[in-house]
Amino acid sequence: MSGITPYLTIADGRARDAVAFYQDAFGAELVETHDADDGKRLMHAHLRLNGGELMLSDDFPEFHGGQSSAAPGGARLHLSVDDADAVWNRAVAVGAEVTMPLADDQFWGDRYGHIRDPFGQSWSIGAPIRKG
Repeated sequence: MSGITPYLTIADGRARDAVAFYQDAFGAELVETHDADDGKRLMHAHLRLNGGELMLSDDFPEFHGGQSSAAPGGARLHLSVDDADAVWNRAVAVGAEVTMPLADDQFWGDRYGHIRDPFGQSWSIGAPIRKG
């Protein structure tokens, strides 16, 4: 891995569901997973996504003084893709909520929009607009 690697904490014991969503919505490749000792939660998952890396786990409040470390919507993850509509439509079809419609009128020249996945994480999807 290089650069920054987002690490998401998924609330409510839904990390496995998040892995499946990211695979279905964004074509993520599962690199590895590690189960927690309780046999229920996911201690760690590593995904490859759009040329980058993403890691996530279920919430483990017992490791954080009894407090949840999940922060839904606390950050946005950006995917720069060749075909924003294809990725967008796939994500929405498997449960993403549109929070900013996909549109061509971005000042920097991308077709761009925001979604929220079923686990409270915000995503932006953008693709250069090809003219001519």
